[in-house]
Amino acid sequence: MKRVADIKPADGWDAATAVDFVLLDAQDRHRRRVVFVSEQGATYLLDLPKPAQLHDGDGLLLEDGSMVRVAGKPEPLAEISGENPRELARIAWHIGNRHTDVQLIGNKLRIRRDHVLEDMLRGIGASLTFLEAPFEPESGAYDHAGHRHG
Repeated sequence: MKRVADIKPADGWDAATAVDFVLLDAQDRHRRRVVFVSEQGATYLLDLPKPAQLHDGDGLLLEDGSMVRVAGKPEPLAEISGENPRELARIAWHIGNRHTDVQLIGNKLRIRRDHVLEDMLRGIGASLTFLEAPFEPESGAYDHAGHRHG
């Protein structure tokens, strides 16, 4: 089993140099210590002092200098829009009030599929579109380690 020595952000390495990749959903991309099994069947040990939020496209630098790409696994999501920015802000407040992970995509929001939340959102006037895509939820106001600029 090879050990991960460092994590390189997606824009900090050349993905064409990857020797392998791991396909992970959003929950599996927030880890401190875990053994990843790659799509080629190899195993890699991530053992960090603090939990890290891995993102689609990040690179896992192995102790031997090779790189493994992190790929976001498509998940069933609901994409949410409102009639105008004020309505979208109100919808976002209701989602946040339920402590639900949310991803911001332009002028839309994404959450994991949940029929109870979907019914509530329709009831307050949200428009929903269903899709499967990698999920990159906001890391939270107090999680500065997972915060990215840009």
